[in-house]
Amino acid sequence: MIRLFKVAFVLLAIFLLPCAAKAQSLKPGFDPDEYTGVLERSAFSMPGSRPDVTLPKQTDFHKVYSSPEVGMHNMWSLWLNKDNSVMIIHLRGTVPTPDSWIENFYCAMIPATGSLQLDDKTTFNYQFATDPKAMVHVGWAVGVGSMAQDITEHIKNEYALGVKQILIEGHSQGAALSFLLRSYLYYQVQAKLLPQDLTIKTYCSAAPKPGNLYYAYDYEYINRGGWAYTVVNAADWVPELPFSIQSLKDINPTNPLTNVKKGLRKQKLVARLAGSYVYARLNNSTRKAKRKYEKYLGNMLYHQVKKYMKEYTQPHYSGSFAYARAGTPIVLEPDADYYKHFPDTGANMFRNHMAEPYYYLLKKAAYK
Repeated sequence: MIRLFKVAFVLLAIFLLPCAAKAQSLKPGFDPDEYTGVLERSAFSMPGSRPDVTLPKQTDFHKVYSSPEVGMHNMWSLWLNKDNSVMIIHLRGTVPTPDSWIENFYCAMIPATGSLQLDDKTTFNYQFATDPKAMVHVGWAVGVGSMAQDITEHIKNEYALGVKQILIEGHSQGAALSFLLRSYLYYQVQAKLLPQDLTIKTYCSAAPKPGNLYYAYDYEYINRGGWAYTVVNAADWVPELPFSIQSLKDINPTNPLTNVKKGLRKQKLVARLAGSYVYARLNNSTRKAKRKYEKYLGNMLYHQVKKYMKEYTQPHYSGSFAYARAGTPIVLEPDADYYKHFPDTGANMFRNHMAEPYYYLLKKAAYK
């Protein structure tokens, strides 16, 4: 009987070992299968939407939670894989409501570390970067702040059940939110407000620019080694926004232009006057442009935000619009065949932005 029990135990162990070996593990590097899942979930995450193409059905993950709509129609969902070893935090993109679009256009910059008063009871204390020169998009910071507590509570709950790996993902506005959420979670871990042994990987698909160059530096540094990807269709206009205006104040202080005025004082009168005139014209034009952008896309849009978030308090803006893209780029480059499938007729301004062209180019690029 004892011998029979031992044999049964060995057979059971042999049977279970392959199952244990199949436990999914997030690894650095771009994985086209992982990214296909991002497209599939994004295509169905908008109310009433359907993808323009039949994407491979992702059966590795199942949805276990959908958040309520908060902030400016922000929403996220939690997915788990079959063996409950990896959780996905999927951030929904723009939906066809005025406030969801206002969130995108509300693009004055704020410091990457600070606080936002979302309502009378909720202050969102955040850190998205360490460099005091780092700045981020205020609308998307408000979006992340509206979801942050719910997300961190679910991370802690899943961690208590043994889930220590996180995949953050989103398409379009969802990608912009994914940048800032990834940064926020990193600094929550650094502050020991979240477990120290979390593994986090991020896919930002069709992403607009989330902040300035110093934020991008920080984001790419904390995700070095292949843990954060930005996937872009080169024909898509969304990653080109928000518009970027760079002035002398947006450049590191040690640069050739710092002492231009001092250098001009050493020149002869004619050269000094001509140089001073050109310098002032170039410098003042960008300063004026930034003030106009902040007036319309900060102060004026704040009053529109207040219609939907009545207790939201306007923050201090940074006075900069030097936006830059972030993350390790995966470029999907269209060719002549692409434009045969997706002719650029101008009839649909989102034609190159949807899941179908991204998936088409992904297959053609044959990333391994």
